[in-house]
Amino acid sequence: MKALGKDRPLTVHQLNELLLICSLVLLIAVAAVRISSRSGLPSLLLYLGIGIAIGQDGIFDVRFDDAGLTQVIGYAALVVILAEGGLATKWKEIKPALPAAVVLSTVGVAVSVGITAAGAHYLVGLEWRQALIIGAVVSSTDAAAVFSVLRKVPLPSRVTGVLEAESGFNDAPVVILVVAFSTPGPVDDWYVLVGKIALELAIGASIGLATGWLGAFGLRHVALPASGLYPIAVMAIAVVAYAAGAMAHGSGFLAVYLASMVLGNSKLPHAPANRGFAEGLGWIAQIGMFVLLGLLVTPHELLDDFWPAVVVGLVLTMVARPLEVFVSLLPFRIPWQEQVLLSWAGLRGAVPIILATIPLVTSIEGSDRVFNIVFVLVVVYTLVQGPTLPWLAKALRLGGTSDAADLGIESAPLERLRGHLLSVAIPRGSRMHGVEVAELRLPAGAAVTLVVRDGKSFVPLPSTVLRRGDELLVVATDPVRDAAERRLRAVGQGGKLADWLGTGGNAGRRSTGRSG
Repeated sequence: MKALGKDRPLTVHQLNELLLICSLVLLIAVAAVRISSRSGLPSLLLYLGIGIAIGQDGIFDVRFDDAGLTQVIGYAALVVILAEGGLATKWKEIKPALPAAVVLSTVGVAVSVGITAAGAHYLVGLEWRQALIIGAVVSSTDAAAVFSVLRKVPLPSRVTGVLEAESGFNDAPVVILVVAFSTPGPVDDWYVLVGKIALELAIGASIGLATGWLGAFGLRHVALPASGLYPIAVMAIAVVAYAAGAMAHGSGFLAVYLASMVLGNSKLPHAPANRGFAEGLGWIAQIGMFVLLGLLVTPHELLDDFWPAVVVGLVLTMVARPLEVFVSLLPFRIPWQEQVLLSWAGLRGAVPIILATIPLVTSIEGSDRVFNIVFVLVVVYTLVQGPTLPWLAKALRLGGTSDAADLGIESAPLERLRGHLLSVAIPRGSRMHGVEVAELRLPAGAAVTLVVRDGKSFVPLPSTVLRRGDELLVVATDPVRDAAERRLRAVGQGGKLADWLGTGGNAGRRSTGRSG
Protein backbone atom coordinates (compact mmCIF):
# COMPACT_ATOMS: atom_id res chain seq x y z
CA MET A 1 0.00 0.00 0.00
CA LYS A 2 1.33 3.46 -0.83
CA ALA A 3 2.32 5.96 1.83
CA LEU A 4 -0.31 8.11 3.44
CA GLY A 5 0.32 11.61 4.72
CA LYS A 6 0.46 15.25 3.80
CA ASP A 7 0.66 16.15 0.09
CA ARG A 8 -0.40 12.59 -0.82
CA PRO A 9 -4.20 12.57 -1.38
CA LEU A 10 -6.08 9.28 -1.23
CA THR A 11 -7.42 7.59 -4.34
CA VAL A 12 -10.78 5.79 -4.29
CA HIS A 13 -9.01 2.42 -4.23
CA GLN A 14 -6.83 3.49 -1.32
CA LEU A 15 -9.92 4.78 0.48
CA ASN A 16 -11.61 1.38 0.11
CA GLU A 17 -8.50 -0.32 1.44
CA LEU A 18 -8.36 2.11 4.35
CA LEU A 19 -12.02 1.56 5.23
CA LEU A 20 -11.51 -2.21 5.18
CA ILE A 21 -8.45 -1.93 7.40
CA CYS A 22 -10.22 0.43 9.81
CA SER A 23 -13.20 -1.91 10.13
CA LEU A 24 -10.96 -4.91 10.79
CA VAL A 25 -8.92 -2.93 13.29
CA LEU A 26 -12.05 -1.85 15.14
CA LEU A 27 -13.31 -5.42 15.37
CA ILE A 28 -9.93 -6.69 16.56
CA ALA A 29 -9.68 -3.84 19.06
CA VAL A 30 -13.12 -4.61 20.51
CA ALA A 31 -12.07 -8.24 20.95
CA ALA A 32 -8.85 -7.02 22.56
CA VAL A 33 -10.86 -5.37 25.34
CA ARG A 34 -11.68 -8.85 26.61
CA ILE A 35 -8.01 -9.84 26.57
CA SER A 36 -7.11 -6.63 28.38
CA SER A 37 -9.67 -7.17 31.14
CA ARG A 38 -8.51 -10.76 31.71
CA SER A 39 -4.76 -10.09 31.62
CA GLY A 40 -4.76 -6.83 33.57
CA LEU A 41 -2.79 -5.09 30.81
CA PRO A 42 -3.97 -1.55 29.98
CA SER A 43 -5.84 -1.65 26.70
CA LEU A 44 -3.73 1.15 25.25
CA LEU A 45 -0.81 -1.27 24.83
CA LEU A 46 -2.92 -3.61 22.72
CA TYR A 47 -4.21 -0.77 20.55
CA LEU A 48 -0.72 0.67 20.09
CA GLY A 49 0.42 -2.81 19.12
CA ILE A 50 -2.33 -3.02 16.50
CA GLY A 51 -1.24 0.31 15.04
CA ILE A 52 2.41 -0.76 14.94
CA ALA A 53 1.45 -4.11 13.38
CA ILE A 54 -0.37 -2.53 10.44
CA GLY A 55 2.03 0.40 10.08
CA GLN A 56 5.53 0.77 8.73
CA ASP A 57 7.60 -2.40 9.28
CA GLY A 58 4.29 -4.18 9.96
CA ILE A 59 1.89 -6.48 8.14
CA PHE A 60 0.22 -3.95 5.83
CA ASP A 61 3.22 -1.57 5.70
CA VAL A 62 0.98 1.51 5.95
CA ARG A 63 3.31 4.51 6.01
CA PHE A 64 1.79 7.41 7.91
CA ASP A 65 3.87 10.45 8.88
CA ASP A 66 1.42 13.34 9.32
CA ALA A 67 2.13 14.52 12.87
CA GLY A 68 -0.19 17.51 12.47
CA LEU A 69 -3.20 15.33 11.60
CA THR A 70 -2.32 12.99 14.45
CA GLN A 71 -2.25 15.90 16.86
CA VAL A 72 -5.66 17.20 15.72
CA ILE A 73 -7.29 13.76 15.92
CA GLY A 74 -5.60 13.13 19.27
CA TYR A 75 -6.99 16.38 20.68
CA ALA A 76 -10.48 15.47 19.45
CA ALA A 77 -10.21 12.01 20.99
CA LEU A 78 -8.98 13.48 24.27
CA VAL A 79 -12.02 15.78 24.40
CA VAL A 80 -14.31 12.73 24.14
CA ILE A 81 -12.31 10.78 26.74
CA LEU A 82 -12.35 13.68 29.22
CA ALA A 83 -16.08 14.13 28.63
CA GLU A 84 -16.72 10.45 29.36
CA GLY A 85 -14.55 10.62 32.47
CA GLY A 86 -16.31 13.75 33.72
CA LEU A 87 -19.77 12.22 33.22
CA ALA A 88 -18.75 9.15 35.22
CA THR A 89 -17.10 11.11 38.06
CA LYS A 90 -19.23 11.31 41.20
CA TRP A 91 -19.01 14.66 42.95
CA LYS A 92 -19.43 13.15 46.41
CA GLU A 93 -16.33 11.01 45.85
CA ILE A 94 -14.16 13.64 44.21
CA LYS A 95 -15.07 16.58 46.47
CA PRO A 96 -12.84 15.58 49.44
CA ALA A 97 -9.93 14.91 47.05
CA LEU A 98 -10.29 18.13 45.05
CA PRO A 99 -7.75 20.33 46.92
CA ALA A 100 -5.08 17.64 46.77
CA ALA A 101 -5.74 17.02 43.07
CA VAL A 102 -5.48 20.74 42.27
CA VAL A 103 -2.11 21.04 44.04
CA LEU A 104 -0.85 17.88 42.29
CA SER A 105 -1.93 19.33 38.93
CA THR A 106 -0.08 22.62 39.45
CA VAL A 107 2.72 22.52 42.02
CA GLY A 108 3.24 18.81 41.41
CA VAL A 109 3.60 19.34 37.66
CA ALA A 110 6.30 21.98 38.25
CA VAL A 111 8.25 19.59 40.53
CA SER A 112 7.94 16.74 38.05
CA VAL A 113 9.00 18.86 35.05
CA GLY A 114 12.07 20.20 36.83
CA ILE A 115 13.36 16.85 38.11
CA THR A 116 12.63 14.89 34.93
CA ALA A 117 14.20 17.57 32.72
CA ALA A 118 17.33 17.60 34.89
CA GLY A 119 17.59 13.82 34.59
CA ALA A 120 17.13 13.95 30.80
CA HIS A 121 19.81 16.64 30.50
CA TYR A 122 22.50 15.30 32.82
CA LEU A 123 21.98 11.54 32.45
CA VAL A 124 20.92 11.23 28.80
CA GLY A 125 22.71 14.28 27.39
CA LEU A 126 19.72 16.06 25.84
CA GLU A 127 19.84 19.81 25.32
CA TRP A 128 17.85 21.81 27.86
CA ARG A 129 14.98 22.65 25.50
CA GLN A 130 14.53 19.00 24.54
CA ALA A 131 14.87 17.95 28.19
CA LEU A 132 12.23 20.48 29.29
CA ILE A 133 9.86 19.31 26.55
CA ILE A 134 10.21 15.70 27.68
CA GLY A 135 9.82 16.71 31.33
CA ALA A 136 6.61 18.59 30.55
CA VAL A 137 5.20 15.93 28.21
CA VAL A 138 5.55 13.01 30.63
CA SER A 139 4.30 15.01 33.62
CA SER A 140 0.72 14.58 32.43
CA THR A 141 -1.06 11.51 33.76
CA ASP A 142 -3.35 10.04 31.13
CA ALA A 143 -7.11 10.26 31.68
CA ALA A 144 -7.87 7.23 29.51
CA ALA A 145 -5.30 5.03 31.25
CA VAL A 146 -6.37 6.15 34.72
CA PHE A 147 -10.11 5.80 34.07
CA SER A 148 -9.76 2.35 32.47
CA VAL A 149 -7.34 0.85 35.02
CA LEU A 150 -8.51 2.36 38.30
CA ARG A 151 -12.13 1.37 37.85
CA LYS A 152 -11.03 -2.28 37.78
CA VAL A 153 -8.93 -1.94 40.96
CA PRO A 154 -10.72 -1.62 44.32
CA LEU A 155 -8.95 1.35 45.91
CA PRO A 156 -9.95 3.71 48.74
CA SER A 157 -12.29 6.41 47.47
CA ARG A 158 -9.85 9.20 48.42
CA VAL A 159 -7.05 7.67 46.32
CA THR A 160 -9.35 7.07 43.36
CA GLY A 161 -10.76 10.60 43.64
CA VAL A 162 -7.30 12.21 43.69
CA LEU A 163 -6.07 10.19 40.70
CA GLU A 164 -9.17 10.78 38.58
CA ALA A 165 -9.31 14.50 39.33
CA GLU A 166 -5.56 14.89 38.75
CA SER A 167 -5.78 13.17 35.36
CA GLY A 168 -8.63 15.50 34.39
CA PHE A 169 -6.92 18.67 35.61
CA ASN A 170 -3.23 18.34 34.81
CA ASP A 171 -3.57 18.25 31.01
CA ALA A 172 -4.21 22.00 30.99
CA PRO A 173 -0.96 23.30 32.56
CA VAL A 174 1.10 20.64 30.79
CA VAL A 175 -0.23 21.63 27.34
CA ILE A 176 0.68 25.26 28.06
CA LEU A 177 4.22 24.30 29.07
CA VAL A 178 4.77 22.01 26.08
CA VAL A 179 3.57 24.68 23.64
CA ALA A 180 5.81 27.29 25.32
CA PHE A 181 8.89 25.04 25.19
CA SER A 182 8.13 23.96 21.60
CA THR A 183 7.75 27.46 20.19
CA PRO A 184 10.83 28.59 18.25
CA GLY A 185 12.71 31.42 19.92
CA PRO A 186 13.46 32.17 23.57
CA VAL A 187 11.22 30.61 26.23
CA ASP A 188 9.18 32.99 28.42
CA ASP A 189 10.35 33.67 31.95
CA TRP A 190 8.96 31.35 34.63
CA TYR A 191 6.68 34.00 36.15
CA VAL A 192 5.16 34.71 32.73
CA LEU A 193 4.44 31.00 32.29
CA VAL A 194 2.86 30.84 35.75
CA GLY A 195 0.66 33.82 34.90
CA LYS A 196 -0.43 32.26 31.60
CA ILE A 197 -1.25 28.96 33.29
CA ALA A 198 -3.27 30.66 36.03
CA LEU A 199 -5.20 32.78 33.53
CA GLU A 200 -5.99 29.91 31.17
CA LEU A 201 -7.06 27.65 34.02
CA ALA A 202 -9.36 30.37 35.41
CA ILE A 203 -10.94 31.01 32.00
CA GLY A 204 -11.35 27.29 31.29
CA ALA A 205 -12.84 26.55 34.71
CA SER A 206 -15.32 29.44 34.48
CA ILE A 207 -16.51 28.51 30.99
CA GLY A 208 -16.69 24.80 31.84
CA LEU A 209 -18.77 25.29 34.98
CA ALA A 210 -21.06 27.82 33.30
CA THR A 211 -21.59 25.66 30.21
CA GLY A 212 -22.27 22.57 32.30
CA TRP A 213 -24.80 24.38 34.51
CA LEU A 214 -26.62 25.99 31.59
CA GLY A 215 -26.67 22.71 29.67
CA ALA A 216 -28.01 20.76 32.65
CA PHE A 217 -30.67 23.41 33.29
CA GLY A 218 -31.82 23.24 29.69
CA LEU A 219 -31.93 19.44 29.51
CA ARG A 220 -33.88 19.22 32.77
CA HIS A 221 -36.52 21.69 31.66
CA VAL A 222 -36.90 20.91 27.95
CA ALA A 223 -38.35 17.52 27.01
CA LEU A 224 -36.73 16.31 23.78
CA PRO A 225 -38.94 14.35 21.35
CA ALA A 226 -36.77 11.17 21.51
CA SER A 227 -34.75 9.64 24.32
CA GLY A 228 -31.86 8.99 21.92
CA LEU A 229 -31.33 12.74 21.55
CA TYR A 230 -30.31 13.22 25.19
CA PRO A 231 -26.90 11.47 24.93
CA ILE A 232 -26.17 13.40 21.73
CA ALA A 233 -27.11 16.68 23.42
CA VAL A 234 -24.92 15.91 26.45
CA MET A 235 -21.85 15.21 24.29
CA ALA A 236 -22.58 18.29 22.17
CA ILE A 237 -22.64 20.46 25.32
CA ALA A 238 -19.31 18.98 26.42
CA VAL A 239 -17.73 19.75 23.03
CA VAL A 240 -19.17 23.28 23.15
CA ALA A 241 -17.43 23.76 26.50
CA TYR A 242 -14.09 22.73 25.00
CA ALA A 243 -14.49 24.92 21.92
CA ALA A 244 -15.64 27.96 23.92
CA GLY A 245 -12.80 27.56 26.40
CA ALA A 246 -10.15 27.21 23.68
CA MET A 247 -11.53 30.13 21.63
CA ALA A 248 -11.49 32.33 24.75
CA HIS A 249 -7.77 31.50 25.14
CA GLY A 250 -8.49 29.36 28.16
CA SER A 251 -7.98 25.69 28.87
CA GLY A 252 -10.45 23.80 26.72
CA PHE A 253 -9.47 20.49 28.32
CA LEU A 254 -10.31 21.76 31.81
CA ALA A 255 -13.55 23.27 30.48
CA VAL A 256 -14.79 20.01 28.93
CA TYR A 257 -13.93 17.98 32.04
CA LEU A 258 -15.69 20.36 34.44
CA ALA A 259 -18.72 20.81 32.17
CA SER A 260 -19.08 17.03 31.87
CA MET A 261 -18.71 16.57 35.61
CA VAL A 262 -21.51 19.10 36.21
CA LEU A 263 -23.71 17.32 33.65
CA GLY A 264 -22.95 13.90 35.14
CA ASN A 265 -23.98 15.01 38.62
CA SER A 266 -27.13 16.92 37.61
CA LYS A 267 -29.64 14.02 37.55
CA LEU A 268 -30.39 14.48 33.88
CA PRO A 269 -33.11 12.51 32.08
CA HIS A 270 -31.88 9.12 30.84
CA ALA A 271 -28.63 9.50 32.79
CA PRO A 272 -27.53 5.82 32.42
CA ALA A 273 -28.09 6.03 28.66
CA ASN A 274 -26.07 9.25 28.54
CA ARG A 275 -23.15 7.61 30.33
CA GLY A 276 -23.42 4.48 28.18
CA PHE A 277 -23.32 6.49 24.97
CA ALA A 278 -20.35 8.51 26.22
CA GLU A 279 -18.56 5.33 27.27
CA GLY A 280 -19.01 3.86 23.79
CA LEU A 281 -17.66 7.02 22.17
CA GLY A 282 -14.80 6.99 24.66
CA TRP A 283 -13.82 3.47 23.62
CA ILE A 284 -13.90 4.45 19.93
CA ALA A 285 -11.80 7.53 20.69
CA GLN A 286 -9.24 5.48 22.63
CA ILE A 287 -9.01 2.81 19.94
CA GLY A 288 -8.65 5.31 17.11
CA MET A 289 -6.17 7.49 18.97
CA PHE A 290 -3.89 4.66 20.08
CA VAL A 291 -3.95 2.89 16.70
CA LEU A 292 -3.11 6.16 14.94
CA LEU A 293 -0.20 6.78 17.31
CA GLY A 294 1.03 3.25 16.60
CA LEU A 295 0.88 4.04 12.89
CA LEU A 296 2.87 7.25 13.33
CA VAL A 297 5.83 5.60 15.02
CA THR A 298 8.63 3.93 13.04
CA PRO A 299 9.57 0.79 15.01
CA HIS A 300 13.14 0.36 13.77
CA GLU A 301 13.98 3.91 14.89
CA LEU A 302 13.00 3.15 18.50
CA LEU A 303 15.94 0.87 19.27
CA ASP A 304 18.50 3.67 19.48
CA ASP A 305 16.38 5.54 22.04
CA PHE A 306 15.33 2.53 24.15
CA TRP A 307 17.83 2.90 26.96
CA PRO A 308 17.61 6.71 27.16
CA ALA A 309 13.84 6.27 27.52
CA VAL A 310 14.34 3.70 30.28
CA VAL A 311 16.69 6.06 32.15
CA VAL A 312 14.31 9.03 31.86
CA GLY A 313 11.45 6.77 32.94
CA LEU A 314 13.39 5.66 36.02
CA VAL A 315 13.97 9.27 37.00
CA LEU A 316 10.29 10.05 36.45
CA THR A 317 8.89 6.99 38.22
CA MET A 318 11.33 6.55 41.09
CA VAL A 319 12.31 10.17 41.83
CA ALA A 320 10.14 12.84 40.20
CA ARG A 321 6.70 11.30 40.79
CA PRO A 322 7.31 10.36 44.47
CA LEU A 323 8.73 13.83 45.23
CA GLU A 324 5.83 15.42 43.33
CA VAL A 325 3.34 13.50 45.47
CA PHE A 326 5.24 14.13 48.74
CA VAL A 327 5.62 17.89 48.20
CA SER A 328 2.07 18.40 46.91
CA LEU A 329 0.33 16.35 49.61
CA LEU A 330 2.41 17.57 52.54
CA PRO A 331 -0.34 19.96 53.79
CA PHE A 332 -3.03 17.24 53.62
CA ARG A 333 -1.53 14.66 56.01
CA ILE A 334 -2.26 11.71 53.75
CA PRO A 335 -0.85 8.40 55.10
CA TRP A 336 2.41 7.22 53.57
CA GLN A 337 0.78 4.06 52.20
CA GLU A 338 -1.61 6.13 50.10
CA GLN A 339 1.23 8.39 48.97
CA VAL A 340 3.20 5.34 47.77
CA LEU A 341 0.18 4.11 45.84
CA LEU A 342 -0.46 7.56 44.35
CA SER A 343 3.17 7.69 43.25
CA TRP A 344 3.01 4.33 41.49
CA ALA A 345 -0.44 4.96 39.98
CA GLY A 346 0.61 8.05 38.01
CA LEU A 347 -0.12 6.24 34.76
CA ARG A 348 1.04 7.64 31.43
CA GLY A 349 -0.77 6.83 28.22
CA ALA A 350 -1.62 8.35 24.88
CA VAL A 351 -1.72 11.96 26.15
CA PRO A 352 2.08 12.26 26.52
CA ILE A 353 2.54 10.72 23.06
CA ILE A 354 0.03 13.18 21.58
CA LEU A 355 1.78 16.09 23.29
CA ALA A 356 5.09 14.83 21.89
CA THR A 357 3.72 15.59 18.39
CA ILE A 358 3.69 19.32 19.21
CA PRO A 359 7.48 19.76 18.78
CA LEU A 360 7.23 17.58 15.65
CA VAL A 361 4.73 20.02 14.15
CA THR A 362 6.83 23.07 15.10
CA SER A 363 10.01 21.35 13.80
CA ILE A 364 12.03 21.85 16.97
CA GLU A 365 15.53 20.41 16.67
CA GLY A 366 15.65 16.84 18.00
CA SER A 367 11.85 16.51 18.01
CA ASP A 368 12.02 13.05 16.40
CA ARG A 369 14.16 11.78 19.25
CA VAL A 370 11.87 13.39 21.82
CA PHE A 371 8.88 11.59 20.29
CA ASN A 372 10.68 8.23 20.24
CA ILE A 373 11.84 8.54 23.86
CA VAL A 374 8.33 9.44 25.03
CA PHE A 375 6.78 6.58 23.06
CA VAL A 376 9.15 3.96 24.47
CA LEU A 377 8.84 5.38 28.00
CA VAL A 378 5.04 5.24 27.93
CA VAL A 379 4.93 1.67 26.60
CA VAL A 380 7.57 0.26 28.97
CA TYR A 381 6.35 1.86 32.17
CA THR A 382 2.66 1.33 31.46
CA LEU A 383 3.49 -2.33 30.92
CA VAL A 384 5.17 -2.36 34.34
CA GLN A 385 2.85 -0.12 36.39
CA GLY A 386 -0.61 -1.15 35.17
CA PRO A 387 -0.53 -4.89 35.99
CA THR A 388 1.36 -4.39 39.27
CA LEU A 389 -1.03 -1.79 40.67
CA PRO A 390 -3.48 -4.32 42.23
CA TRP A 391 -0.53 -6.20 43.80
CA LEU A 392 0.87 -3.00 45.32
CA ALA A 393 -2.54 -2.00 46.68
CA LYS A 394 -2.85 -5.40 48.32
CA ALA A 395 0.70 -5.24 49.72
CA LEU A 396 -0.04 -1.81 51.23
CA ARG A 397 -3.36 -3.13 52.59
CA LEU A 398 -5.30 -0.51 50.68
CA GLY A 399 -8.43 -2.32 49.58
CA GLY A 400 -11.60 -0.73 48.37
CA THR A 401 -14.48 0.09 50.63
CA SER A 402 -17.38 -2.27 51.15
CA ASP A 403 -20.10 0.34 50.82
CA ALA A 404 -23.46 -0.73 49.47
CA ALA A 405 -23.77 -0.55 45.71
CA ASP A 406 -25.48 2.58 44.47
CA LEU A 407 -28.80 2.32 42.68
CA GLY A 408 -29.09 2.84 38.94
CA ILE A 409 -31.87 5.40 38.50
CA GLU A 410 -32.95 6.59 35.06
CA SER A 411 -35.40 9.44 34.70
CA ALA A 412 -37.71 10.06 31.74
CA PRO A 413 -39.65 13.37 31.76
CA LEU A 414 -43.44 13.22 31.38
CA GLU A 415 -43.91 16.74 30.07
CA ARG A 416 -47.70 16.81 29.69
CA LEU A 417 -48.24 15.27 33.14
CA ARG A 418 -45.62 17.51 34.80
CA GLY A 419 -43.97 14.44 36.25
CA HIS A 420 -41.15 11.95 35.89
CA LEU A 421 -40.98 8.21 35.43
CA LEU A 422 -38.02 6.84 37.41
CA SER A 423 -36.60 3.46 36.47
CA VAL A 424 -34.77 2.07 39.53
CA ALA A 425 -32.50 -0.95 39.23
CA ILE A 426 -31.59 -2.70 42.52
CA PRO A 427 -28.03 -4.06 42.12
CA ARG A 428 -26.21 -6.71 44.10
CA GLY A 429 -25.03 -5.32 47.42
CA SER A 430 -27.86 -2.79 47.68
CA ARG A 431 -29.43 -2.58 51.14
CA MET A 432 -32.83 -2.07 49.52
CA HIS A 433 -32.95 -5.87 49.31
CA GLY A 434 -35.51 -7.06 51.87
CA VAL A 435 -37.25 -3.69 52.24
CA GLU A 436 -41.02 -3.54 51.85
CA VAL A 437 -42.51 -1.03 49.45
CA ALA A 438 -44.25 0.77 52.32
CA GLU A 439 -40.90 1.08 54.14
CA LEU A 440 -39.51 3.19 51.30
CA ARG A 441 -41.62 6.05 52.70
CA LEU A 442 -41.54 8.07 49.50
CA PRO A 443 -42.82 11.67 49.70
CA ALA A 444 -46.42 12.44 48.83
CA GLY A 445 -46.67 12.69 45.06
CA ALA A 446 -44.40 9.70 44.40
CA ALA A 447 -45.37 6.03 44.23
CA VAL A 448 -44.01 2.67 43.10
CA THR A 449 -46.31 1.70 40.25
CA LEU A 450 -44.68 -1.45 38.87
CA VAL A 451 -42.06 -4.05 39.82
CA VAL A 452 -40.25 -6.14 37.20
CA ARG A 453 -38.82 -9.38 38.64
CA ASP A 454 -37.37 -12.33 36.72
CA GLY A 455 -38.81 -11.00 33.47
CA LYS A 456 -42.33 -10.64 34.88
CA SER A 457 -44.02 -7.42 35.94
CA PHE A 458 -46.66 -6.84 38.62
CA VAL A 459 -48.25 -4.00 40.56
CA PRO A 460 -46.80 -4.12 44.08
CA LEU A 461 -48.68 -4.01 47.36
CA PRO A 462 -47.44 -1.96 50.33
CA SER A 463 -46.22 -5.25 51.83
CA THR A 464 -44.29 -6.38 48.72
CA VAL A 465 -40.69 -7.19 49.64
CA LEU A 466 -38.11 -5.86 47.20
CA ARG A 467 -35.21 -8.05 46.08
CA ARG A 468 -31.86 -7.53 44.43
CA GLY A 469 -32.24 -7.63 40.67
CA ASP A 470 -35.69 -6.00 40.78
CA GLU A 471 -36.47 -3.04 38.58
CA LEU A 472 -38.97 -0.51 39.92
CA LEU A 473 -40.99 2.04 38.01
CA VAL A 474 -41.63 5.05 40.22
CA VAL A 475 -43.85 7.92 39.14
CA ALA A 476 -43.07 11.25 40.82
CA THR A 477 -44.54 14.69 40.29
CA ASP A 478 -42.12 17.42 39.29
CA PRO A 479 -41.93 19.15 42.73
CA VAL A 480 -40.97 15.94 44.60
CA ARG A 481 -38.85 14.22 41.96
CA ASP A 482 -35.51 15.14 43.55
CA ALA A 483 -36.77 14.28 47.04
CA ALA A 484 -38.01 10.88 45.84
CA GLU A 485 -34.67 10.10 44.21
CA ARG A 486 -32.76 11.14 47.33
CA ARG A 487 -34.97 8.90 49.45
CA LEU A 488 -34.50 5.92 47.11
CA ARG A 489 -30.72 6.32 47.17
CA ALA A 490 -30.78 6.68 50.96
CA VAL A 491 -32.67 3.42 51.39
CA GLY A 492 -30.31 1.78 48.89
CA GLN A 493 -27.37 2.78 51.08
CA GLY A 494 -28.89 2.35 54.57
CA GLY A 495 -31.84 -0.02 54.15
CA LYS A 496 -35.00 0.38 56.14
CA LEU A 497 -32.95 2.02 58.94
CA ALA A 498 -31.71 4.80 56.67
CA ASP A 499 -32.99 7.57 58.95
CA TRP A 500 -31.36 6.06 62.03
CA LEU A 501 -28.03 5.72 60.17
CA GLY A 502 -28.05 9.35 59.12
CA THR A 503 -28.66 8.64 55.45
CA GLY A 504 -32.35 9.38 55.29
CA GLY A 505 -32.11 12.76 53.61
CA ASN A 506 -34.92 15.29 53.52
CA ALA A 507 -37.18 13.04 51.54
CA GLY A 508 -37.92 10.76 54.40
CA ARG A 509 -38.53 13.62 56.79
CA ARG A 510 -40.94 15.34 54.44
CA SER A 511 -42.86 12.17 53.80
CA THR A 512 -46.54 12.48 54.58
CA GLY A 513 -47.68 9.09 53.46
CA ARG A 514 -46.66 5.71 52.15
CA SER A 515 -46.42 4.57 48.60
CA GLY A 516 -48.09 1.45 47.44
